[in-house]
Amino acid sequence: MNGQRYCLALDLVDDAALIAEYQQLHQRIWPSVAEHLRNQQVLDMQIWRLGTRLFMVMDTAAGFSFAALERAAQANPEVQRWESLMWRFQAPTPWTDPGGKWQPMEQIFSLIEQP
Repeated sequence: MNGQRYCLALDLVDDAALIAEYQQLHQRIWPSVAEHLRNQQVLDMQIWRLGTRLFMVMDTAAGFSFAALERAAQANPEVQRWESLMWRFQAPTPWTDPGGKWQPMEQIFSLIEQP
């Protein structure tokens, strides 16, 4: 079974200084956070920004599970510190589930699937 690509959305607090700091922190995330993601079958992760809207593209290997990723994150104090720090900059979108963070997006078009 092949891996999968996930696309997720999240907003940033509308503050230029906080957005700049958020971007700076993502130039090189903490090594323990990168290791955590790789250990959970995340092959690549990219975050794109337009204004205060973030768009994440996450490519995963076969066997990836959001539930396993969350369990591993909860058990990792460094990842918890990173996530707490990130909430300083992040804000849920108007469509984010209560208590949620990154919200999965629905694919509505694929050129490869066109005749």
